[in-house]
Amino acid sequence: MAYTVKAVSDLAGVSIRTLHHYDAIGLVRPRERSEAGYRLYGRSDLERLQQVLFFKELGFGLGEIKEILDRPDFDRRQALLDHRELLTHRKDRIERLIRAVDRTLEGMEEGNSVEERVWFDGFDAAQYEEEARQRWGHTAAYKESRERAAGYGQADWEAIGAEQTAILREIAALADRKPGDPEVLAAVGRMHRFINERFYACSLEMFRGLGDLAVSDSRFTETYEKLRPGLAAFYATAVAEYCGRSRA
Repeated sequence: MAYTVKAVSDLAGVSIRTLHHYDAIGLVRPRERSEAGYRLYGRSDLERLQQVLFFKELGFGLGEIKEILDRPDFDRRQALLDHRELLTHRKDRIERLIRAVDRTLEGMEEGNSVEERVWFDGFDAAQYEEEARQRWGHTAAYKESRERAAGYGQADWEAIGAEQTAILREIAALADRKPGDPEVLAAVGRMHRFINERFYACSLEMFRGLGDLAVSDSRFTETYEKLRPGLAAFYATAVAEYCGRSRA
């Protein structure tokens, strides 16, 4: 059975404009056309669209999604199993967060103290581990990062966290300057070396992609904005500037 763009739009809950965009960038390209030249989607096209929407829901960018779906070894069934596992993990985490809010509010209203550990129930430092595996598990950088991480102890992770925060705070303190300022570029360079030394060999292309996450992924954006309003966009621009100059 073939579906028109309008039918797919109604079925999937996405706009016709979005479907046209997906077609233009080769993300979901209908394999058939009517005699009049209209797009017609088949079952395999709908299956691919479903995967796109799942990955988008999990925070993946369109470029990343296309790369994953176009891999010769992409396994739709395994991808669905991974989606289910990650979504279940998120559901459980959200439920724990709701319980933490409810118990905290209950304690406040009754004038009773609540154990401090309740405040943070549901905040999981490893919540994105499965997502990272889906995104980058096929890369040498991911494998190298996992191997290095296996050798780190608690003290190592605390030192790594402190080092990363210190560099970010340094960049935040310079955010009133231009992204191409020498001191800004030097601080961004320290972040690049930090990733190389602590995690994996990070190419300029990869580093720029990490910088883009500051504005393309709301979770990263929130982290940067907590340090200083406007830092997310500044950091992404500064990383792009650093990568561009480093290639020259």
